[in-house]
Amino acid sequence: MVNITFYKRNGIYYKFVEEGHALFDEAGNDIVCAAISAMTMLVVNSIEVSYSSNVDYKIDGDENRISVTAMDALPEFCTEEKRQYAIAGIMQAYYLELMSMLDDYYDYIDVNEIEEE
Repeated sequence: MVNITFYKRNGIYYKFVEEGHALFDEAGNDIVCAAISAMTMLVVNSIEVSYSSNVDYKIDGDENRISVTAMDALPEFCTEEKRQYAIAGIMQAYYLELMSMLDDYYDYIDVNEIEEE
């Protein structure tokens, strides 16, 4: 199972951590893993390239773990309001899409969120 935990402050998603394997099918045929991987890289590339913003991401293949942090999603770290909203929107859209996937793939993914102060 892939466990994905989103972190937010004041209701704004700014970080997520993914751990594990979906095990929906064999490696190379696992559509759940492929979807999650593609969406994760879309988030990273959108923030980095489309919005010219820093995104800290770490991939640990040995531990099957990736963490993605975009501090510019938070208003206290980004002075450009439009950029901050765009980045926060991308992070929230990913969360919402994963929640939608739970309807069909609840045996293969788990999505949680943590509200920080």
